[in-house]
Amino acid sequence: MSYLINHFEVVAPLFLQHVQLTLTVLFFSLLIGVPLGLLLARVAWLRGPVMSVLGVIYTIPSLSLFVLLIPLFGLGTRPAVVALTAYAQLLLVRNWLVGLTTIDPAIIEAARGMGMNGWQRFWQVELPLAMPMLLAGIRLVSLSSIGIGMIAAFINAGGLGLLLFQGVTTANYEKIFAGGLAASVLSFSANFLLRYLERRAENVIRGKTA
Repeated sequence: MSYLINHFEVVAPLFLQHVQLTLTVLFFSLLIGVPLGLLLARVAWLRGPVMSVLGVIYTIPSLSLFVLLIPLFGLGTRPAVVALTAYAQLLLVRNWLVGLTTIDPAIIEAARGMGMNGWQRFWQVELPLAMPMLLAGIRLVSLSSIGIGMIAAFINAGGLGLLLFQGVTTANYEKIFAGGLAASVLSFSANFLLRYLERRAENVIRGKTA
């Protein structure tokens, strides 16, 4: 704790780097995962093969994947973002797909009966109803990226993991504790905020369907 207080000017930039890395991963994960999940919801025969591939990617050890990406992207944040975005797809797409495919078909038929076209049904009916599951996926991706992102310091991606690696190398337990505590605060904050948004979305849906 004393290192965290006495070296705040060192920890703060690393904390912000970790936040930036997590947000960047979240952005690219949504950019890929939301259209992919929507495609799988519409084309059922693709679900098995695509989810199997995403499952295989998720089982690759993080450090191994980081190292494999170095020849393509070099050291730094780029291989970390690519690897973490790849890991995120299983968590995000699975939740998003469940949210879309568990909507009561009667609701979709009612929307069709009201004359809504495909995009109108998606924006006004499917997206709001699937939003809690999508937010749950975003929460899982955020927490996963914060945790696995600690290892990304090994490939010079910065972030709070740098404190852990430096602490282990120099046997500085205060550095290790400071890095772990800062990462825990970040994880707790992200989980609290996104869980709050999930509950809000769930309450809005209950209010509309009541």
